[in-house]
Amino acid sequence: MIKPRLEAFIFDCDGTLVNSEEPGIEVIQALAKEAGVQISRQEAFDRFTGLKMADIVDWVAAQLPHPVPEDFHPTFTQKVRKAQSIRFHEGLETIAGAKELLEFIQMPMGVATNGPREKVELTLQLTGLRAYFADHVYSAYDIGHFKPSPQLFVHVAHALGVKPAHCAVVEDSLTGVTAGLRAQMQVFSLAPPKSLPSHMHQEVIFIEDLHVLKKHLINAVV
Repeated sequence: MIKPRLEAFIFDCDGTLVNSEEPGIEVIQALAKEAGVQISRQEAFDRFTGLKMADIVDWVAAQLPHPVPEDFHPTFTQKVRKAQSIRFHEGLETIAGAKELLEFIQMPMGVATNGPREKVELTLQLTGLRAYFADHVYSAYDIGHFKPSPQLFVHVAHALGVKPAHCAVVEDSLTGVTAGLRAQMQVFSLAPPKSLPSHMHQEVIFIEDLHVLKKHLINAVV
């Protein structure tokens, strides 16, 4: 059941509003294999979804079949960001129902992502979603706190002028869902039940897509 007195919505970006998770991780997988790390597409998604780039690069570095070059971390990160930018410009779509949902919600909204600011700004601009959030797009790199820590969500709630308990979070990863629950927010999960620990199942509302979330909200209003 949806909590009463929801006064703001906070969205993750990759895989929640913008279909950038898939191409973004495919780029990382390809560059990891180029560096000598054998990882399947599925394993890349299982390991990297929701993680900050530094943790991803740490993992790749640990799997290298040779000594880690001194400049590996900044060089690999730069390659990823350049390749992702090229891939995103080739074509990027919104998650189904995103624009309709953002048009429907008549309350303050923000974006909170573990990704770097230049990435979230690019993906939101390319898909036409940037204007829905005014000044309320927040990167964990700017705040200094990354999901699953709740501080990023709490920061956004305060910026929106709403108590965390009166905020809803829309997420697609265990990392994000964990952060939302720790912030004591209403969590809507695009991540399927099988991807979350069983003890979380009663704490979140699972949604198949954003159209379903809109129906939940309509029913709550009615």
